[in-house]
Amino acid sequence: MIEQFQGEYRWLSNMMPCNIEMDGVIYPSVEHAYMSAKSLDPLWKDFCISTTSPYTVKEQSKFIALRPDWEYIKKSVMLYCLEQKYRQEPYMSKLIATGDEHIQEGNNWKDIFWGVDLATGRGQNNLGIMIMNIRTELQNLTQI
Repeated sequence: MIEQFQGEYRWLSNMMPCNIEMDGVIYPSVEHAYMSAKSLDPLWKDFCISTTSPYTVKEQSKFIALRPDWEYIKKSVMLYCLEQKYRQEPYMSKLIATGDEHIQEGNNWKDIFWGVDLATGRGQNNLGIMIMNIRTELQNLTQI
């Protein structure tokens, strides 16, 4: 089981560099693109495009006004970004190479929606599930 996106599995993190296109803009990571989509404010989108660190973008996202439909679209936005990441190398080959291992986004920041809180073992692991589903699609494509 891959318990968290650390060490040899750090590449699974949304913070890792990869080109993600959204609304005609290329973002430098899944995190940048996903956080940009949280708000309709053009200044926020400019900030996400121009800020190098995905950690800074994530931290600053705590202070933005969320778009009204965010709770309804956030999973589809994440899936859109992840599908792009894992169709790029080296991420595609690395993901396929995980075989059928369970992928869990274990974390220490109590995110029980996208991951699993390592302190309690609780969480929906939506991020891990999405990544595993993408892996299955990619494995099926490479077997053709």
